[in-house]
Amino acid sequence: MLLNKNFKLFFFYLFTPFFLIAQHGKIQVSVLSAETNAPISGASAALLNQTNMSQVQGAQSDDTGNLVFEQVPVGEYALRITYVGKVNAFEQNLQVKASETLNVGKIFMADDGEFIQEVVVQAQAPEMRLGIDRKIFDVSQSLVSVGGSASDLLANVPTLEVDMDGSVSLRGSNSVRILIDGKESAMAGSDINSLLQSLPANAIDKVEIITNPSSKYDAEGQSGIINIILKKNVRTGLNGTVNASVGSYDNYMAGVNLNYRDGKFNYFGNYNFAHRNNVGSGARNNLYLADQSQINNTEETSRLGINNTMKLGVDYYLNDKTTIGVSGNLSLRDNDRRGDLFYTYLNHPQLSGTSTRLSRQNEDDLGYDLNLDLTRRFNREGSELTANFSYGKDTEDGVNSFDQTYSMGLPASGRINQTSEDGSVMNIQLDYVLPFSEDSKFETGYRSIIRKSFDTQFSELLDNDQGQYFPDYTISNDFDMTSSVHALYANYQNKLFDKLGYQVGLRAEQADLNTIYFAKDPNLPVDQIETKGNLDYFRLYPSVFLTYDVGGSGDKVQLSYTRRVQRPRGWQVNPFPDVSDEMNRRQGNPNLMPEDIHSLELGFAKFYDKWNFITSAYYRRMNDVMQPYIYHVDEQSITYSRWENLTSSNVAGLELISKVNITNWWDATWNGNFFYNKFEGNEAFNIAKQEGFNWNTNINTNVKFTRNLAMQVRAHYFAPRIMAQGKSKHMTGVDVALKQDFMGKRASVALNVRDLFDTRRFGADTYTPQIHSNFEHRWMKRMFTLSFSYRFGIQDLNKKREQNDNGGGMDEMGENF
Repeated sequence: MLLNKNFKLFFFYLFTPFFLIAQHGKIQVSVLSAETNAPISGASAALLNQTNMSQVQGAQSDDTGNLVFEQVPVGEYALRITYVGKVNAFEQNLQVKASETLNVGKIFMADDGEFIQEVVVQAQAPEMRLGIDRKIFDVSQSLVSVGGSASDLLANVPTLEVDMDGSVSLRGSNSVRILIDGKESAMAGSDINSLLQSLPANAIDKVEIITNPSSKYDAEGQSGIINIILKKNVRTGLNGTVNASVGSYDNYMAGVNLNYRDGKFNYFGNYNFAHRNNVGSGARNNLYLADQSQINNTEETSRLGINNTMKLGVDYYLNDKTTIGVSGNLSLRDNDRRGDLFYTYLNHPQLSGTSTRLSRQNEDDLGYDLNLDLTRRFNREGSELTANFSYGKDTEDGVNSFDQTYSMGLPASGRINQTSEDGSVMNIQLDYVLPFSEDSKFETGYRSIIRKSFDTQFSELLDNDQGQYFPDYTISNDFDMTSSVHALYANYQNKLFDKLGYQVGLRAEQADLNTIYFAKDPNLPVDQIETKGNLDYFRLYPSVFLTYDVGGSGDKVQLSYTRRVQRPRGWQVNPFPDVSDEMNRRQGNPNLMPEDIHSLELGFAKFYDKWNFITSAYYRRMNDVMQPYIYHVDEQSITYSRWENLTSSNVAGLELISKVNITNWWDATWNGNFFYNKFEGNEAFNIAKQEGFNWNTNINTNVKFTRNLAMQVRAHYFAPRIMAQGKSKHMTGVDVALKQDFMGKRASVALNVRDLFDTRRFGADTYTPQIHSNFEHRWMKRMFTLSFSYRFGIQDLNKKREQNDNGGGMDEMGENF
């Protein structure tokens, strides 16, 4: 009876919005030119919540300059209007009342032509906004990333770091969940870093960083979630961008982005081609403590990728409450990776002199995903049901060859590895929001994500006596993996009193990881061919948020607690040995356990007219920390490392972000992250306690010299950082870019230099009872890039009226209101 009663109560709340009619109003504005009094067509407007400045609705002015916001909930709002060549307009404290139309009247926009000592008044810096649970960075105007990849762009986002392999970390942890348009991308296969290095930076509109996600979001990610939002314009008529760039080391790319919107349909698509060549170098020195021998090497690398990425989609507006969207992404990647390692042997019992090892890898990747989205808004304002189904697939086929020659007269060695990966991801998601009042709402939802992959590796070794290659069954095998997570969540948000709000939530997840390791050795007994692994667990992930509003300017203090998890991923559990460096072999561990994470955060945000300041104090407790562990050094001095649950860790830190408009033509954004990390010891792995202070900082500044000439400079510094078995080295770098607009700002040319002083290197010192090792590596040397972009738009296809000198009502590409 109790269960039946609960179900009735659930369905009552679920279907209540169909029968309730909310109170709402309407806002009407007329946008005119201050110089000519002529209406401005195509001005972009954003309706913002007066308290926290989060966006509520977007609109665009019509041919008569009229702007209308329909179905606006009762409350207080601010209005921001932008138009290319005009100074931004901003109105505050707009009171919307039930069933009434608020006529703001005429807003006059002045030409952006006022200069101070030949420097223009208006800056065009990337925008930083703060949501209730996230930081939002508008990266569409990041000059230093023009012509680069998504990895290059993420390296320029405050709070994020990108290391030598393209791995992204947040607040010192690379155990971060990376989503594209809110979902895991199947195109990435088992390696999201490869996809980020092939995805053009100009395809990205915004980056959301959620450091302490609520129960609504997937619980995975030690330090939070990074959501990459791709460009998708929603405008009337036809709009688009074409771009091209050329850079040093034979790097070049070209792309086109198109959008067409009529009354019922919005069509969007883009295509990008990139020929990317990352030229790097490195060095490693190993000191073996048993006999004080050394093996040192230097390395020259080249990662050539020919990448084709495409996105096509359509949104169908069935009515003013229901939208159906269909979209697809396609990625074709042809990778040619080369590595030349030069070894020197000192005091070694078996080897002397030098050797050269040449590594060549060719790989063809095909990835795609298909998405079906449904949004249904109900009569009660803010009540909404969203659903998503997506399916994606990724295949990779490659050949990796290794040839090593020795100066001391030893026979040459050779190896050929043939690899293949076949993976898929299916996502089913349903989310429902039910507001009870302006301050109170209930959220609930369901999600299932199922990943499958089958990886195979067949290795052959050179027999010098016969001059042929024969199978090496020690590293020839297949690996089958199925991972699934099924989740239900509920969140409730309300206010205890006028300035103090809260949100409580609970997420329940059932996770399964099933693996089968297939050995290929035909001489093995039948019962040793297959090795099965299973990880099956159910966990509850609570979240609690308390928010206190300080004054009426959007300033606020927020305290939050969440429980999270970092699950082992494909390359961490796959036991295939990586022998690209024969003397330092690496492999995954099928028995790896997930990390259990408890996160506490206290944040404060302060907003002034010319200065924004966000600070966060945080603490993370991580159990079963996953890290590579050097577990063996054999008689030939070959080191073997494997992913293990090494220890537990405590991290306490302070993060600061500040943006200052120094003048009307110069702004700067500074970020600093300071944290203390303590790794507990583990006798089973002979690991001693490690603890120490770590920090990193970066600054990004934008200068507008004239109306059409801008400069951007970014500099960063990463201090040395402790690890479970050692310490990383410091890293620093500076990027510079210049951009010149012309043709009424429809076209632009940009020149940027990444790693201006050629100093960006990643390194670490590792200490074990058997070996002391240190290395440095950089995956890209200093690079110059020259880029061209042209933006076009026709706002009224029926009248096909002539565009004006400022771009015919088109705003800067990449801004979606």
